[in-house]
Amino acid sequence: MRNESLSRRISMHAETYIRLGFFFGILVIMTLWELVSPKRTLTASKAGRWGNNLGIVLIDNVMIRLLTPAAALGMAVAARQNGWGLLNHFHVPAVPAIIIGILFLDMVIYLQHLMFHAVPLLWRLHMVHHADLDIDVTTGLRFHPIEILISMGIKVAAVAVIGPPMTAVLIFEVILNGTAMFNHGNVSMPGALDRVVRLFVVTPDMHRVHHSVTIRETNSNFGFNFPWWDRIFGTYRAQPVAGHKGMTIGLAQFRDPRKLTLLHLLVLPFTGYPGSYAINKSGMEPVKREKKG
Repeated sequence: MRNESLSRRISMHAETYIRLGFFFGILVIMTLWELVSPKRTLTASKAGRWGNNLGIVLIDNVMIRLLTPAAALGMAVAARQNGWGLLNHFHVPAVPAIIIGILFLDMVIYLQHLMFHAVPLLWRLHMVHHADLDIDVTTGLRFHPIEILISMGIKVAAVAVIGPPMTAVLIFEVILNGTAMFNHGNVSMPGALDRVVRLFVVTPDMHRVHHSVTIRETNSNFGFNFPWWDRIFGTYRAQPVAGHKGMTIGLAQFRDPRKLTLLHLLVLPFTGYPGSYAINKSGMEPVKREKKG
């Protein structure tokens, strides 16, 4: 028992180093890519936005480490030890269990994202993510602390239900964090390459549609890692009507950068107007308007 406890502590420390390594590595790569080949011209101060976005990331991580230090990975260990979850109940071999676990967790995150757009109280929290006036690598990390806690609770429950191996949970967490930074990147990718890559992974051009100010486009492309759920459940939209360089990013009711500082973002769910972005108020189909002259 003592050896098992020691092994678990070592695994938890290794998990921290692995996640931090991938986090900073992908952050640096995406930042350099955005500098070398940006897709869009930024409309707001990058320094101000990065200060706000990374400030939220810091708060989120401190809160998670204090309140739920083990979280999903700890639940995977507990599920394995106690035989919880379908994969443990049916004694699925390691490799299929890892694949099934990753796919199941990704589908849960897709459905969770859909829920945060459908439930008014949850949408208020999720507005913090969508209120960014530009979209870049840091937007993929910008979530209200309460949303992060709810998301973690859903993830822990999903792990308890399916019972994936600890390796599957670690791989999924690394993929989720990495693809969130990748598909929010303000980066150019050749159209032919994008069409191939988005068959397997959500690309920046695919996810950027989701950050359109146009309601119908906001309520599409909910996937974070894999693009298949949007196609299966009918929420896929290939391109924004106005084009990636002509589209407006953000929410219609939040356009003043002075009201989107870190403090404003933390209280936004309680003070901000939610607008008409809920899925049951999806608005009219966007129409491309030709410029006169």
